Amino acid sequence: MNKKNICFYLALQIFIIGSFVSINGCGDDPEIGIGPVKEVKLEPQVNEDMANKGKVTFEAKCVSCHKFNEKLVGPPLAGITKKRKPEWIMNMILNPVEMTQKNPAAQELYRQFLVQMTYQDVTQDDARSILEYFRSLDK
Repeated sequence: MNKKNICFYLALQIFIIGSFVSINGCGDDPEIGIGPVKEVKLEPQVNEDMANKGKVTFEAKCVSCHKFNEKLVGPPLAGITKKRKPEWIMNMILNPVEMTQKNPAAQELYRQFLVQMTYQDVTQDDARSILEYFRSLDK
């Protein structure tokens, strides 16, 4: 083989490997969503202190758009911890715009409610507390 053929085959192999990695290795899990939260470890029992903190944060940041048992601006949240993984819930709280742009479940919610959930400037700890509050209501 001459040098030109070797370079061609080497470039082709790099392209094939790169394509495989980008298609199969870099995708976000749609059940976890897109954002900083990759794994949440939940205790079997609700942490009441954390849930109380989450309630305060929810009432300050979320009640203008969300109720639990009825549609307001956004979807009702009753049963959310049974429908979605905790990582997805937290990523939706922390990263709503990118979730709506790239996550199929968030895109479907946008199509149904026609409103973009806004970024509420909450920390990851705040989002975890809100999740615990949701768990306390869904038990």
